[in-house]
Amino acid sequence: MDMFQQSVTAQNAPLAWRMRPRQLSEYIGQQALVSPGKPLYQMIETHSLHSMILWGPPGTGKTTLAEILAIQSDAHLERLSAVMAGVKDIRESTERARVAQGQGRKTVLFLDEIHRLNKSQQDALLPHVESGLLTLIGATTENPSFEVNSALLSRTRVYVLKSLNEDELLQVLQQALSDTERGLGLRHIQADDNVLQTLARAAAGDARRALGLLETAASFTQPHNSGERLPLEALSDVIGHTASAFDKQGDYYYDLLSAIHKSIRSSRTDAALLYMARFIQGGGDPLDVVRRLAAIASEDVGNTDPRALPLVMAAWDAYLRLGDYEGQRAIAHALIHLSVAPKSNAIDVAWKQAQRFAAAQPSLEVPSYLRNAPTKLMESLGHGQGYRYAHNEPNGYPAGSSHDCWPDALPRETFFLPSEYGHEQRFRQIQQQRLSLDEAADNASKKY
Repeated sequence: MDMFQQSVTAQNAPLAWRMRPRQLSEYIGQQALVSPGKPLYQMIETHSLHSMILWGPPGTGKTTLAEILAIQSDAHLERLSAVMAGVKDIRESTERARVAQGQGRKTVLFLDEIHRLNKSQQDALLPHVESGLLTLIGATTENPSFEVNSALLSRTRVYVLKSLNEDELLQVLQQALSDTERGLGLRHIQADDNVLQTLARAAAGDARRALGLLETAASFTQPHNSGERLPLEALSDVIGHTASAFDKQGDYYYDLLSAIHKSIRSSRTDAALLYMARFIQGGGDPLDVVRRLAAIASEDVGNTDPRALPLVMAAWDAYLRLGDYEGQRAIAHALIHLSVAPKSNAIDVAWKQAQRFAAAQPSLEVPSYLRNAPTKLMESLGHGQGYRYAHNEPNGYPAGSSHDCWPDALPRETFFLPSEYGHEQRFRQIQQQRLSLDEAADNASKKY
């Protein structure tokens, strides 16, 4: 391709592509990694590039950063996408790396969407990363600890990239408006601060999206003095519904569910509603929310409010019967109830302790008086003998340690300790009353 063709291609490219930083000094965001004295800056300064994985949301500059690291380290750059590349492509890149090595140059293999690399591809890559023939820079939006095998992960360092904040996105937009070589500078577009802030907010931390919105918005400018003006009113058509969809298997999906759960546990109703709204607006299934609410009803509310779980199940049923629009209100109804309800994890703690205790008692035996006796033989062995039918007992309770239903050979443990909140306070009082009845019954039996 000659210089003219390159120029035309660059001019016709999307604004986000044209404005990609060419060196670290132009890079906006990720200052914890790229500012002087920080890891990636030092790597370039000392020419000590090592294999790494750049993990972060879309539009945070993973690809650009990898290219800058390779170029400023004077390395040969190979680019592959895990979606498109096969083992053959990896082998061809390896061969070109050997040629570069013979010329005294290192090779950086940039592997986009590394989380989509299958096992055979990862196995093909591993020996060349181990030998140092390839310096791997992988980019991923997914948690690499779940998606990249441990052998490859152990030979890389993971750097976490964050979504750009509003100030950083404003820098990106202002840079594009003023740049006369690659940006929109020659058009002299004037945009008030509130216009740029609206675009930055709509981009939701994604620099590529911010530049895409600006490029679209530039089609709605009006002549103004010696240039153009971008009015705020034009943005409604450009932005529309700004809530972007997310990958339903990605971290953000589960982060939102986690935020809903933890906000309810913390009794922060407004925050829980906010995260639920964002989850559904992003394409999340409302039934995933109600499933989480069902877990919360027992795990975090429990018997402080015994109505909680039935209410969630009723909301689940209402959603299925009413449909999505009205059904979402039923889920919000249950969410608010759980958030306001008093909290206790007594059920969760009791169940986990019981599981641990049972696992440590593989030879646990049921006391004979609790066993069934459906045959004469079982009766003759004492099954069911001594069992006291609670409904025939005073207070509906068979008092005394001789009928505590606990296995005879095991040390006594207490799993359920009700809290002092909500209905569990009443549970605590009932338990204490029954302990008093046990004590009285045991004392009475000692007299005879």
